[in-house]
Amino acid sequence: MSAEACPPVLFIDEFLLVVDKPAGLLSVPAGGPGRDDCLAARIQARWADARIVHRLDAATSGLVLFARGAEMLRRMSLAFEQRVVGKQYVAVVHGHLARDDGEIDLPLAEDADHRPRQVVDPLRGRRALTRYRVLDRQGHDADAISRLELKPVTGRAHQLRVHLLSLGHPILGDALYAPPESAARFARMHLHATRIAFMHPHTRVPMLLDSPAPF
Repeated sequence: MSAEACPPVLFIDEFLLVVDKPAGLLSVPAGGPGRDDCLAARIQARWADARIVHRLDAATSGLVLFARGAEMLRRMSLAFEQRVVGKQYVAVVHGHLARDDGEIDLPLAEDADHRPRQVVDPLRGRRALTRYRVLDRQGHDADAISRLELKPVTGRAHQLRVHLLSLGHPILGDALYAPPESAARFARMHLHATRIAFMHPHTRVPMLLDSPAPF
């Protein structure tokens, strides 16, 4: 695989990599023909010991952490499980949120009839918690949009996308949860993993990586 196919690497040492994934690229292989190309494969083509620690949806861009070797993967996976890894996203959504900040605490479960969609489900759902802050509001009426800072406390599938939909403010360009005209109008979903913070598993030095949103 060519070097040009490898997304930007923001940090690398003998223990970790932090990579800036483009929108439209799978994090890991998916079932079906032609779906083997993914971020994990591209990174492992250059660094064979790299193991992906967490995932982003294909439509989401931004920072993804890789561990180098089984022991680093174990340590960083545990850090995610213990919720000591800080993650921050930027999203642009339809409409103007009524509040400047808040929490969305709604349980999520798979929509068995419409996979891979997720739904708010108080009975079967697992707890999901998102904190948000409005960064900017623009436009009026049908053209109103809000730019948000998002901090997921939990890491459920499609959590940010479904939580924002539950407020009545789907993400611009979201082909699964926004109205069809949104996906037709915008070339990509406006969700980007802009910051990750963690304690380096070997050196114990605090790490903070940033990636500006490309929209």
